[in-house]
Amino acid sequence: MDDRTMRAVLFDRYGGPEVLYVGRVPRPEPAPGEVLVRVRAFSVNGGELTARSGGIRLLTGRKFPQRVGLDFTGEVAALGVGTTGIAVGDRVWGVVGRTGFRSAAQYVAVRADRLGRVPDGLDLVDAAALPVATTAITALRDKARLRPGERLLVRGAAGGVGNAAVQLGAAHGAEVTALARAANLDFVRTLGAHHAIDHRAVPPSELGRFDVVLDTAGTELRSFRSLLAPGGRMVTIAFDPTRSAALLGYIAASAVHGRGRMRFFSGNPKRALFDDLARQVAEGGLRPAVDTVFPLEETAAAHRALEAGGVRGKYVVRVD
Repeated sequence: MDDRTMRAVLFDRYGGPEVLYVGRVPRPEPAPGEVLVRVRAFSVNGGELTARSGGIRLLTGRKFPQRVGLDFTGEVAALGVGTTGIAVGDRVWGVVGRTGFRSAAQYVAVRADRLGRVPDGLDLVDAAALPVATTAITALRDKARLRPGERLLVRGAAGGVGNAAVQLGAAHGAEVTALARAANLDFVRTLGAHHAIDHRAVPPSELGRFDVVLDTAGTELRSFRSLLAPGGRMVTIAFDPTRSAALLGYIAASAVHGRGRMRFFSGNPKRALFDDLARQVAEGGLRPAVDTVFPLEETAAAHRALEAGGVRGKYVVRVD
């Protein structure tokens, strides 16, 4: 097989998981300051589902084929000119940044500051569940400034960011309340949640008061913001794309008006944050939660499973 090409997950039209297939594309070459990574695994993220279905086609356009894959783990295969701080053979994890999806492939070229070293002893397939945890670190530490003893509510606690937030909050000494499906309540307790509540059985108005609310769903923002105690902070990492303008306007206004400030951000980690992630893992405050591992040829099944809901941690795709 021509070593100038590689296998990658592609789609030729917007639609459901069935549009995904494995094809061949040119193997990337690292530009100056970039790293070429031999991908061992990646996880499936909600933003990819929206892009694949055409929910953000104003951004993704109509040029096909398009690709999927946001994060990855693997080994450094080559360095671009002038790249420092990393070596060929290093075990790394990272994200492709805000330049489009493309890590669902045998190789990916990324800027050197978009990745970090995976801790020794951590399997690369398991490690693929953790790059998204950088979002939880940023949300709790930098945006909400969570303090020991505070009451933390995590919405979507069994998901990729949510499970990491439960673990990090508990390790930081917060009193963690986890919202999840009934079938996942025992799972979030094993992560360190002090209280596990079925989000379908208990309405927001009956949940109590919290110092910090971390939302991973992007709906009912007003209802969850109303749960904030005086001085409380709410961080959301998602919003309904069909109501994006209205919701972003509400989030911006909340920073100025009313009780409890709310922030929205989209994770875009760099090396320092990946170093923080490695420290959290090494210190025992965070461990990977892998629901199911799929082979590359079954990436569509992984997308389908995430759309169905009920994930415990992350769906990971192994690249052989």
